[in-house]
Amino acid sequence: MADPPGCCRPCATCLLCLYSCQWITAKKEKRKGLRTTKCDCSWFLFLFCVFLFTLVWLYFAIIILNDFHNFNEFIFKQRKLWLDWSLVLLIATAVLITYSAVLLVLALCLQLCGQPLKLHWLHKTLLILTALVVAAAFTGLGIKWAEEWRSARISLQATGPFLHIGIVGGMTLLAWPLASFIYRTHNTGLKVFLLLVYCAVMIALYLAPMGITSPCIMEEKQLPPKPALVGHRGAPMLAPENTLMSLHKAVDCDVQVFETDVMVSADGVPFLMHDEELTRTTNVQAVFPERAALNSTAFNWTDLQQLDAGSWFLERRPFPTVQSLSAGDRYQATKQRIPSLEQALEAAKQSNISIMFDLRPENHSDYQSFVNATLEVILQSGIPLQQVLWLPDGFREQVKHQAPGVQQVYGRKRLQNEKEPLLHVNLPYQDMSTEEIRQYRQDNISVNLYVVNQPWLFSVLWCSGVSSVTTNACQVLKEMKHPIWLLPSSTYLMIWIVVDCTSFLAILWAFLLLK
Repeated sequence: MADPPGCCRPCATCLLCLYSCQWITAKKEKRKGLRTTKCDCSWFLFLFCVFLFTLVWLYFAIIILNDFHNFNEFIFKQRKLWLDWSLVLLIATAVLITYSAVLLVLALCLQLCGQPLKLHWLHKTLLILTALVVAAAFTGLGIKWAEEWRSARISLQATGPFLHIGIVGGMTLLAWPLASFIYRTHNTGLKVFLLLVYCAVMIALYLAPMGITSPCIMEEKQLPPKPALVGHRGAPMLAPENTLMSLHKAVDCDVQVFETDVMVSADGVPFLMHDEELTRTTNVQAVFPERAALNSTAFNWTDLQQLDAGSWFLERRPFPTVQSLSAGDRYQATKQRIPSLEQALEAAKQSNISIMFDLRPENHSDYQSFVNATLEVILQSGIPLQQVLWLPDGFREQVKHQAPGVQQVYGRKRLQNEKEPLLHVNLPYQDMSTEEIRQYRQDNISVNLYVVNQPWLFSVLWCSGVSSVTTNACQVLKEMKHPIWLLPSSTYLMIWIVVDCTSFLAILWAFLLLK
């Protein structure tokens, strides 16, 4: 069979060399009578599946970036090693997807040029390794980070309409090599099978928008108010977490609430600290090396004040934004110390923002004394009690009695026949559906979801009607004046019809042109 129009012999030779790892010219290939066997077709199908597999993993990798700081903290607790593992994830994923995509493009070009698909054994081995690596990544995700599956489902509300357009476009382009293969093969059964499968997939894709739902498919006038921002440990992308600098940076980002974590020192002083150990966010290993592994509550306030709570931020760079800090901010970060709750309350009062906190560790034997010490500081601080949001469940009734003006925030959904109605809930963003958020909003229950860093996720929750979100990226979400996208249902229907009709005509043209 002659080469198809537009497929020059040198091009076919290069494609064969790259795909088969052998320098076989198109002319020699014809003399040797090489042709695509059933085994070669099976390897092409495997290549196509591996490409789709890595493509799905790329999607997951992008989605889990919202929560990857939690993974970095987890690794540090286990190995005492700090690294931005998101870079490793993205680089590895990019290598895998690029390799499988290049091989697939080569195979499709060879098919269009009428050349045999003789995949080299080295490529076969690397494809198997790629499939195993991605399978291991998915397995690890399911075992250690199962909530990210729910994150992926939420992400489809933001990406569903665009994924549909992309998949339809990709399947439409696939019509060209498919038509070329069908017209070249003499196996009638295979022709019929491929056509039936392709038609079934395309029909399913054309009808897919009927099952796509997103809270952002609405009229502009139906859009709820922008959610308020809660600074997660302040503004941790701009300053060391749980420091006064972080609180002030959060104020600059227009946050309404400073979210933090409180522990109580050995001599009864409540202070801001998230981790049970001091090793991640202070220089305790240099100052008290023999006590570095002790719980934070084992140190008295005098000892805690000797620790540097800011230099680690510049050394470890927990977020890429650290590199862009000004010289003044860098100097200020090195001067940070562990703040007491009293200092934080005074700063919140002066800045007129609320403060929300957990009291850790809740399983401590002296937890009631921690509650008493914390309440005493709050009541003596002079901050308006409505600016204090209380998260801990332990001894909540005592807190209600001693400080009735403090706002009670619950880390659970409401129960049936609840004696006292909830007014504020604080939950992971994976735990509430769009329908639940809207129902809580109708019932005047304030819903705060955490931790929301990516604009796509913030957009979905904005359209859903959430009251506020806890974020590490207050400087990013502050600048958002509108969800990333908002489509009236009529516009979405028009786009759906245009995309499907264009795709159908392009497929028809491909089969008629290559006949």
